[in-house]
Amino acid sequence: MPTDRITFQGHAGQLDARLDLPEGPHLATAVFAHCFTCGKDIPAARRVAARLTTMGIAVLRFDFTGLGHSDGEFANTSFTSNVQDLEKAVEYLNERNMPPTLLIGHSLGGAAVLKAAAKLDQIKAVATLGAPFDPEHVTHNFSDALPRIMSEGVAEVSLGGRPFKIGKDFIEDVAQGALTPAISTLNAALMVLHAPRDSVVSIDNASEIFLAAKHPKSFVTLDDADHLITKLEHAEYAADIIATWAKKYLALKPPAPPIGAPEGIVRSSEADPKGFLQDITHGTRHHILADEPRAYGGTNQGLSPYGLLSAGLAACTSMTIRMYARRKEWPLDHVSVDVSHNKVHAQDAGTTSGDKIDEWKRRIALSGPLDDTQRARLLEIADRCPVHRTLERSSKVITELVSRDEALAEA
Repeated sequence: MPTDRITFQGHAGQLDARLDLPEGPHLATAVFAHCFTCGKDIPAARRVAARLTTMGIAVLRFDFTGLGHSDGEFANTSFTSNVQDLEKAVEYLNERNMPPTLLIGHSLGGAAVLKAAAKLDQIKAVATLGAPFDPEHVTHNFSDALPRIMSEGVAEVSLGGRPFKIGKDFIEDVAQGALTPAISTLNAALMVLHAPRDSVVSIDNASEIFLAAKHPKSFVTLDDADHLITKLEHAEYAADIIATWAKKYLALKPPAPPIGAPEGIVRSSEADPKGFLQDITHGTRHHILADEPRAYGGTNQGLSPYGLLSAGLAACTSMTIRMYARRKEWPLDHVSVDVSHNKVHAQDAGTTSGDKIDEWKRRIALSGPLDDTQRARLLEIADRCPVHRTLERSSKVITELVSRDEALAEA
């Protein structure tokens, strides 16, 4: 996905940000708010942004004041200042003529988007990941330092192995940050995502957020994900769920393709450099995963490349049969096609070559009161499937190497 590295004015200085953009038409905009003391580049933020851009949704993710490369002192921030930074992010996007309609927040960022969304009529959908119902919940991470913070005004604490200075204003502010009024008046669809085994923010928080909200609202469990959603499969699942859910409320309407336009580009982008997982998109609406089985070094989260080829043959065969039966008005109730793929010696396939060739085997099931003549004819029609014909005849693949500058622009 193309990414603009930008800064914009926050509540107390410039905020460092990334604006992830769709490859094709820009249909909507979202803002992602990260968790307490995290940053814009955590795996969950990057994965959700990457998935949304495939649907034409641009995503702004930024470091809150005092974190990452953003200006300001973290010790001087508060929950209220996080909400103000979110409002500044929305203002920035409005000025760029990219008004956001979706807010996504992780952990304390989830509490912040709930608070901000209640003030922003333009927001149509809000998604939270592992969010606390009570912002004061974050203080349990450094509860032993609370007396020192309150007496000295500021104290250094260790969070995730890193030192942070927490100020008295932050403690007092989160104590006043009750979310019930904001959630109950939220004029947007809400999705609450939470892991039952989250040891940082218990799932009871998700239940309270959900119960306080009006419909439309949805609750999705992230199973055994950790609080930071560090595993790729968990981040991918959350990204898919948010993307699928959001399009219902954002009214995404891609422009009509020009008359005579081809189907367009299918893009496969590496999703896991340590394995083989691929994020495959077709235009702005379609998304699938490809992978290899664990036995071959993959994570088995999607069809293998040959599995995708087999799926194409199976789907095209079924569609071709249905189209013919519909035109003939034959009583075909249902079609299913099983396809298996194997490498066989050419002699076994009836050729004189000594090489191995690819063999696809189809098993076609036709349901309905068809007579023998109709069934035989539909079996003949299966061989007219365009993908079948493509596989049987010679094809040509043209390969071009993208320049280094183009590759950097697409990274």
